[in-house]
Amino acid sequence: MTVRVPAKVNVQLAVGAARPDGFHDLANVFLAVGLYDEVTATAADELHITCEGPDADQVPLDHTNLAARAAQKLAARHGLAPDVHLHITKDIPVAGGMAGGSADAAGALLACDALWGTNTPRAELLDICAELGSDVPFSLVGGAALGTGRGERLRPLEVGGTFHWVFAVADGGLSTPAVYAEFDRLTEGVEVPEPLASKPLLDALAKGDPTALAATLSNDLQPAALSLRPSLADTLAAGTAAGALAALVSGSGPTNAFLTRDAPSATKVAEALLASGTCRTARLAPSPAPGATVL
Repeated sequence: MTVRVPAKVNVQLAVGAARPDGFHDLANVFLAVGLYDEVTATAADELHITCEGPDADQVPLDHTNLAARAAQKLAARHGLAPDVHLHITKDIPVAGGMAGGSADAAGALLACDALWGTNTPRAELLDICAELGSDVPFSLVGGAALGTGRGERLRPLEVGGTFHWVFAVADGGLSTPAVYAEFDRLTEGVEVPEPLASKPLLDALAKGDPTALAATLSNDLQPAALSLRPSLADTLAAGTAAGALAALVSGSGPTNAFLTRDAPSATKVAEALLASGTCRTARLAPSPAPGATVL
């Protein structure tokens, strides 16, 4: 069974102060974008993982992989042995702040559920997703959603049109825990406000208005990502100079996201980013995109 699962961009990532459990409360507006991984589940004598595609050499192939953990959790819930071969075909940037690992976990969960015929209710699948990680539930759901708590509690959002993005992929990754630790360092001694969703941003999404959305994009982790990787500022400047309506670090980075007016504008921005030498590659993708889907 093969499942296709999308990347995401955070059009708003409002981050609260660190909680006693080490997590942060979030107001996280997710938008699924048309860059996809595929996860294929095949019956096997034991659990093992293979991977192909860009940056596949950076993907762990042992049981620390979130896809492997997803298979184990689903099997345990149904009293099964997690005997499955999971093959991941990567197209989402690795360690790029676009939830590629979370996407693979959601894809593996749905693929194994279909392969094993366990017919797990959607609510239970989402519970397992939340156990795996804060971004995994949205990878299953796709579309657009507001994530609260640590991002795992989702409320679907209306999107009134198609938004066109360019994603500038940097060399190397950024550790999400390291970026949050830097956020904590930068905000030490400062009162961090309660994270709340932006009504103008939600209205812009609902209207499908890229200009209005551009004016409301925000990412509270961006200063931390730029502190750890100052060169990202050059990429942001290059895309903005090329005509992007807005630019921001995607999630915890280091991928940068550029919102454009339309598809031709996206092509122009991507070409300028590649010519600037400030990123490894530039990828075009529309949004919203569907969540994890059995092919």
